[in-house]
Amino acid sequence: MDVLSEVLKAVKLDGAVFFNGEFSSPWCAREPDAGTMASYLPTRPKHVIIFHLLTEGQGYVRIEESDRTMPLEAGDIVILAQGDAHLMGNGPPVTPIDSTTQFRRELAEGHVIVHSGGGGELTKLICGYLTCDPQLSQIFLAGLPPIVKVHIRDSPSGKWLEDTLRYSVSHADASGPGGAAVIAKLSEVLFVETVRQYIAKLPPSHTGWLAGVRDPDVGKALALLHQRPAHPWTIASLANEVGLSRSVLAERFRHYLSDTPIGYLTRWRLQLAAQVLSSTSKSVAEVAGEVGYESEPSFNRAFKREFGAPPARFRSQSRSTRNSATHQISANSRSRTPR
Repeated sequence: MDVLSEVLKAVKLDGAVFFNGEFSSPWCAREPDAGTMASYLPTRPKHVIIFHLLTEGQGYVRIEESDRTMPLEAGDIVILAQGDAHLMGNGPPVTPIDSTTQFRRELAEGHVIVHSGGGGELTKLICGYLTCDPQLSQIFLAGLPPIVKVHIRDSPSGKWLEDTLRYSVSHADASGPGGAAVIAKLSEVLFVETVRQYIAKLPPSHTGWLAGVRDPDVGKALALLHQRPAHPWTIASLANEVGLSRSVLAERFRHYLSDTPIGYLTRWRLQLAAQVLSSTSKSVAEVAGEVGYESEPSFNRAFKREFGAPPARFRSQSRSTRNSATHQISANSRSRTPR
């Protein structure tokens, strides 16, 4: 799993709890999509991953536009990697309550225990979100289904995380010194543990990035590329480090990722470059060298092929988009401030 750790370092995962709820059957709530959530977060535009941990009772979750309802029981965590709007509930059908207003209030006031429902069977939920870089995160998010469900009580580490997060949310004052930071870190670790369990349970025939991570040889190659992306890798030097022949490594890599190791590395370098360009004032030459390009012109050509614009123009467009999003966040913040 070393490669997963390396990628998560790059995407700058950051978590928080926004909702600690007790719902009595029958109940149904519509949870907002990631775009709506992101517009109310006090950060620059990021991708939002939504999660729900069911700690008591039972319920269901369903993507808003889907016909498939997924049953939930205590100990289940569901992760909506792409941040789809969804419905959660328990009991006979009732008109869904839109929780967008509740979400905005929780962000403004900090998490509290919320009670709702018809007075029947009790369901307890801890709901939260994680933010991450929208470009770099797609490398692993693209391999996840719209809803990931894992029963975290199947492992000692998962059970410990559930108990610790539940205690922290119930007893820690998020507005006090370090309270929000503790809960944020627990949320991040919970997400990583969930993805690890999901990867471990993938069928042997599964391919893709997540399955490649699990494969001992491809996973080692991926870890090396992510640990040292600026290193002048060749297929020969990478195969030597992994302990395979060039042909075998290339075959196994293509089986899982439908790409060559060097082709994969090139795209990851350019994604890293795009992130640095959009978030720092480093020169194009500095960025090129930082991701492993000795020639600035060759970096410019490769970057334009990948993103449809040269680095300087990409940076300008990214800043313009970010400024517009920041203005929208500020407007949303003003609109929810009590007068």
